[in-house]
Amino acid sequence: MTLDRLAATIAARKGADPETSWTAKLLSKGPEKCAEKFGEEAVEAIIEAVKGDRARLTAEAADVLYHLLVMLAARDVTLQDVLAELDRREGTSGIAEKAGR
Repeated sequence: MTLDRLAATIAARKGADPETSWTAKLLSKGPEKCAEKFGEEAVEAIIEAVKGDRARLTAEAADVLYHLLVMLAARDVTLQDVLAELDRREGTSGIAEKAGR
């Protein structure tokens, strides 16, 4: 799956040279900067969703997914951790799940 491959690439870049890898550069700036960048990309995706530009929304959504995985990696949370949480929630009403928090 594409997200699995992307997550593996991000994990592999954790120790890479920040001068040659954008992922390594982001990670070297720490979790806070990774979270900030994720937030910026999320806002850009929201703007494109409101505008209704399908192609731009698709591109921004890809950026959001990438930066989400970088942010997770910065805090040692894996894609598998997130998928396991989604599996745990499967079959539970969103309303019931939220009430249980």
